[in-house]
Amino acid sequence: MEFLLRVDIAKKQATYEPVPEAYQSLGGRILTARILLDEVNPTCEPLGKNNKLVLATGLLSGTPVSSSGRLSIGAKSPLTKGVKESNSGGTLAARLAQMNIKAIIIEGQPEQDSLSYLVIEPDSCRFMFADAYRRMGVYAFAQAAMNQFPDASLACIGPAGERLYNTAGIAITDKDGCPSRYCGRGGLGAVMGGKGLKGIIIPRKGKGRVSNEEAFQAAFKRFSQILRDAPSTKAYKELGTAAMLERVNSLCGLPTRNFSQGVFEKADDINAQALIKNISDRGGEGKQSHACMPGCIIQCSNVYVDQNGKTIVAPLEYENMVLLGSNLGIGDLDEIARLNWHCNDIGVDAIEMGAALGVAMEAGLASFGDASAAMKLLEEVREGTPLGRVLGNGAAITGEVFGVTNVPVVKKQSMPGYDPRAIKGMGVTYLTTAMGADHTAGPTARAEVDHASPKDQADLSLKMQKLVALFDCSGLCLFCIGAVAPDPDLILELINARFDWNKDIDWLNTIYLQMMQIEQEFNQRAGFTKLDNRFNEAFTQRKLPELGTVFDVPDEEIDRIIDLICKDT
Repeated sequence: MEFLLRVDIAKKQATYEPVPEAYQSLGGRILTARILLDEVNPTCEPLGKNNKLVLATGLLSGTPVSSSGRLSIGAKSPLTKGVKESNSGGTLAARLAQMNIKAIIIEGQPEQDSLSYLVIEPDSCRFMFADAYRRMGVYAFAQAAMNQFPDASLACIGPAGERLYNTAGIAITDKDGCPSRYCGRGGLGAVMGGKGLKGIIIPRKGKGRVSNEEAFQAAFKRFSQILRDAPSTKAYKELGTAAMLERVNSLCGLPTRNFSQGVFEKADDINAQALIKNISDRGGEGKQSHACMPGCIIQCSNVYVDQNGKTIVAPLEYENMVLLGSNLGIGDLDEIARLNWHCNDIGVDAIEMGAALGVAMEAGLASFGDASAAMKLLEEVREGTPLGRVLGNGAAITGEVFGVTNVPVVKKQSMPGYDPRAIKGMGVTYLTTAMGADHTAGPTARAEVDHASPKDQADLSLKMQKLVALFDCSGLCLFCIGAVAPDPDLILELINARFDWNKDIDWLNTIYLQMMQIEQEFNQRAGFTKLDNRFNEAFTQRKLPELGTVFDVPDEEIDRIIDLICKDT
């Protein structure tokens, strides 16, 4: 039997509740969205007591299925003021599912300015005082937690979450105990900080429940073989997410110097080949391939090291390499890795922070290419100075304060590593997902299309958004898409065997459509209009130099996609 764990921060109580029937067949992103719509007033103050933070497991979480341990965290976003789900790998989702916890719902606020962390055991939950860890960085807090609870799984915030920055994320430990997996987007770490919660610790492992073991094992073996044999798996294992840098640069869509260019002249110094060569040549603690969760076949992650073979950051991945690299005019992987580590330790979303730093550089606070100056700005963020608080609240706020109009945001959330004037399907995704500029909601950059043409980009985005939604509900990593997306029946077989259900493919399709509709409904109730689904003039009128293009997918196409989502495609 599965449970919801409801955590009342004001009363310092945690109670187990049976999962309502309406939630029993939901998981991951759709579960966070459904609970938010049912329990949170969309017009509430995101950092107030009426917002809730929901941590949900996927339908396959806690099983040995490769890449099934994605954790979905949702809340009303303090950054976008709309619905937000951010998900991450690591070990927490599996631990929760193995304890039969389908979701944690964190509600209320402390009566006083107190800081605590929650320890979840199989037979109890207890709050522990965390004032001694106030303003402590993510890595130091994780180490302190591991010293007390060896082999624990952890979710925590850094100083950014405690300071309620809109850029604050929630760090999740990987299989090695490193708090390197981030639910970074949308400021959800600020929601956790507003509830006076420094961390959630699960000290013990459990055993996942499977109802029909024979059917599950048959589907599991077939799934594993397909994933192992897929060309996409081999590519991810060899080059990781960094492989996208060369492709996006060739499409003239690589954000460079605050999205003022689409090609970076030092791209060859920071691409996947350069990354792998550095790790290989330097040896030591470096790992070219690494799994963020136990049993992952893909192993797309890495451990990036300095010239002495000592870890700088784990992992160093595409989005962070771009937003902290080419977007700032920085062409040195070591410098990018150090900036990435500090973002992680402060507890900020490296995408949002990289975009904010880019806007700050355009405003003249530092010169593009000056990694030392970028680091000093990050220290302002860590210390909570007035300038640090501006930067810590994201690119939109930074642009408003310093009078910069070239601000790469949608619904006030920063764009990731794809310029929408060159990769227009991704631009459609930024505009039509309810969650702001979010590449994971519907990635299109790998499609074999003319990315600079506005033709058919809206339908491509919708196709990818629907496909991604399926994986987000199951708890599967998006990097399984290339291998198993052609056979959704296989995912259905795994889910049916796990719970001894008899669901059909129509049910599976209905789930992800409902999820997208719920998210759109939340935003509409929060007051969002069609004007929130538009780019600013920096992207509709300012041409990308290399292509001479602007984002020109017609507004009518954007509205049509949202209408299709809301009206049940």
